Amino acid sequence: MIQPVIRILVVDDESAIRRALRPPLLELGFQVAEAWRGEEALQLLRAGTFDVVLLDVNMPGIGGIETLRRIRAFAPRLPILMLTVRDQEEEKVEALDLGADDYVTKPFSTRELIARIRTAVRRVRAPLRAEDAPIEIGEIRLEPVKRIVTRRGQPVHLTRKEFDILHCLMSRAGRVITYARLLTAVWGADCREEVEYLRTFVRQLRKKIEDDPSNPVYLLTDVYVGYRFADAQMFQDAAADETADGAAEAGGAEEAPEEASS
Repeated sequence: MIQPVIRILVVDDESAIRRALRPPLLELGFQVAEAWRGEEALQLLRAGTFDVVLLDVNMPGIGGIETLRRIRAFAPRLPILMLTVRDQEEEKVEALDLGADDYVTKPFSTRELIARIRTAVRRVRAPLRAEDAPIEIGEIRLEPVKRIVTRRGQPVHLTRKEFDILHCLMSRAGRVITYARLLTAVWGADCREEVEYLRTFVRQLRKKIEDDPSNPVYLLTDVYVGYRFADAQMFQDAAADETADGAAEAGGAEEAPEEASS
């Protein structure tokens, strides 16, 4: 089955970033348009149709955060990935709370960026799932109505709050859920600052669903930002990567990482 072409709008004032991204994206069959300011991006989005936006946080003019806010006013479901730098935790959280689907930190590998793009687009194109439908990712299955969780077919005994945390994350698999949003969803707005409290529950939850809680593959941490549950395709891709890396190591092959930085 032929997959529809993914149309990408890259918004970044750094021409080096745009030049670095264009060749690999085109090579993989994406259609690429570019803008260097938020104002230009808004004009292009109103005039044309895109499947995903890569949006830099720091730009002249109205900036990435305000551009995100304005895009969400007329395109609430359009996947938007923010391009950030390592010390912008507050901006990452603000962007996610304003409706960004994900973020990628500079310098980033092209491979990681493309995986995030495909995940965001796949999520929007997928048929809507009923809220009470079971969710199955890897070896974890969650049934919302019965409040049952199984791992490899065996029941996992969770407390009420552990179940609520897991349900919140698995129902939004692949997306970062900020600490404040997760705390609000499970405990209420009065507890949105209790991050250490949340971390304690997450540690306990990992002991019950992960083979190695110190090296999780399901319940992932985005440092200083929040948590995400690997979506089914991400989980499959990670397993495939491990297999490929193992084969490469066995054959003595090495692959140099591709990176793009500000």
